[in-house]
Amino acid sequence: MTAVPKTSALDGLKVVDLSRVLGGPIAGQILGDHGADVIKVEPPSGDETREWGPPFQEETASYFIGINRNKRALALDLRQEEGRDVLMRLLAHADVVLENFKTGTMERWGIGPEVLRERFPALIYCRVSGFGADGPMGGLPGYDAILQAMGGLMSVNGTEESGPTRVGLPLVDMVTGMNAVQGILLALHHRSRTGMGQFIEAALFDSALSLLHPHAANYALSGKLPKLTGNDHPNISPYSAYATGGRPIYLSVGNDRQFARLCELIDAPDIATDPRFSSNGNRVKNRAALREVLEAVLASHDANTLATKLIEGGVPAGPVLDVGEALAHPHTAHRQMRVSIGDYTGLGAPVKAASTPASYRRKPPKFAEHREEILSEAGFSADDISALTQKGITPDKRNI
Repeated sequence: MTAVPKTSALDGLKVVDLSRVLGGPIAGQILGDHGADVIKVEPPSGDETREWGPPFQEETASYFIGINRNKRALALDLRQEEGRDVLMRLLAHADVVLENFKTGTMERWGIGPEVLRERFPALIYCRVSGFGADGPMGGLPGYDAILQAMGGLMSVNGTEESGPTRVGLPLVDMVTGMNAVQGILLALHHRSRTGMGQFIEAALFDSALSLLHPHAANYALSGKLPKLTGNDHPNISPYSAYATGGRPIYLSVGNDRQFARLCELIDAPDIATDPRFSSNGNRVKNRAALREVLEAVLASHDANTLATKLIEGGVPAGPVLDVGEALAHPHTAHRQMRVSIGDYTGLGAPVKAASTPASYRRKPPKFAEHREEILSEAGFSADDISALTQKGITPDKRNI
């Protein structure tokens, strides 16, 4: 039987990505990884994350490099009417437009969702925003750390000693980008049945609240506010990082059978028969005492060796690795979670589709790198492109 060539799921989809910083760009990269032709449209000054370093590669910061592969780049001054006219010609052949300007900016320019829906009824318009357009905080700008604070995430992250603590990565921005992709895919399915596009919004505020499981569920049922528990799970024990003879180990013991197996594998079966630890409820109530007895035994173990023994024995466990160790792990390579394109190295796509796998075709673009080919495809002549460049409508160098 002849093998069927594999294609990406979104081959043929054209996306005009007007977004900057993180929430929008990571959505564009995900769509690009799965085959979409993503045109990244930057302002004349460029996406500000090109400056968010060190480290830098050819004057472009690692921050930009990490979330902008599989895109072609064009610079366009949308503050000028002629720049907006160029955008309209790009959108005439697009399936999706993605933006994360401050709410009201596109409307002020006369190219908001209502205008675009009338002109391009099949276009899917996706907006990434801070708080949405209306309501008590409608239209205000949103930033990841602010939403971690306002969304309750910081209140459950940290210890009594540290106080509420920001999660050490831009979690809300990234999840909002993923939610934007989910919305776009839902809209594409709707369009396949009706022929009509629609307006999609992914707000950082909503995304932050959506991450509050199980804390919101616990609060709804008990009325009690969650406390800062550090690495501990609020509902399960042992489910935390524990000291060993070397690096810490994380144990995720979800039931009594796993707990008994843990005690057996660390040669301390008596712990499992202690009435204080006979059920998960008892272990949660007595988690401090459980930590004390477990760590007394774990002090004679190496975390790496023990974690392998435990997980192979049916007890979820893993050593606490640093970023370099995680990226160098042999399973990281096996899962194709590090990818290279020439001198570019980045994280792989986490979704593995058997018939339509992700593909890595373009490294992150230089500023306005594909200006001529994008404009030519939109019907602009060489003279037109030259004139647009001279007027600063589509610059070929950053205006900084």
